[in-house]
Amino acid sequence: MATISLNFDSLTLLSNLSTYPKSPFPQVRTPFISSSCRRISKPNSTISTMAHSHSTQNPVIEQQRMIIPNKHGEKLVGLLHETESKEIVILCHGFRSRKDYNTMTNLAAALEIEGISVFRFDFAGNGESEGSFQYGNYYREADDLHAVIQHFSGESHVVSAILGHSKGGIEYRVTEEALMDRLRTDMHEACLKIDKECRVLTVHGSADEIISVEDALEFAKVIPNHQLHIIEGANHGYTSHQTELASSIVKFIKSALEQDKVSSK
Repeated sequence: MATISLNFDSLTLLSNLSTYPKSPFPQVRTPFISSSCRRISKPNSTISTMAHSHSTQNPVIEQQRMIIPNKHGEKLVGLLHETESKEIVILCHGFRSRKDYNTMTNLAAALEIEGISVFRFDFAGNGESEGSFQYGNYYREADDLHAVIQHFSGESHVVSAILGHSKGGIEYRVTEEALMDRLRTDMHEACLKIDKECRVLTVHGSADEIISVEDALEFAKVIPNHQLHIIEGANHGYTSHQTELASSIVKFIKSALEQDKVSSK
């Protein structure tokens, strides 16, 4: 198993499928790789297709616009980049962002080139998805993510990674209830609940103006089976460091997949 996080704040939690029922925040803003995902029947979804190619040297990758319902009856809109690989990576956008944010599309393209299928989607209340936006809405976003994982954890795909970017550090008018919900989160305890078999990669820019790199260093102290990659000079959006960001993530995912293949023999 493996997980990847990009620029988390001190209230962001990494987790995996095995801890979902127990943990209040299976907030995976990181790629999560698993060779043992449960088989679950797929909910109804709406699918439309399109195709694109990054260059004349790469095959055309089919994109499917999909609508997946969450447990609250809201329609989540996403794009499946289908390379016909069994492994699939789920991309989760950050605070008040969307599936079409440049970092999400760049990472999807980098994984496509390696022949890995990708699904990027809008959380409820963001982008094209239904629902109302709420600050610090971790429980509902966990439900959204679980609905997506359920959909793809079947015969045709194995959810090999969950990757997410950001989620905090932005000033926003919030209710007292939403603020207290965040403050009640014991991050140290939450990190210790992460399965030791789950590989975790945290990528953070040294020049992040939103979330201090010190947060990443604190995560590294308590998360088991953890790697920390700091990109020197990179800001919160990796504006001038998209290539290095994608390279570090692709390398981590490919390594984890290879290790899973070896261990399964």
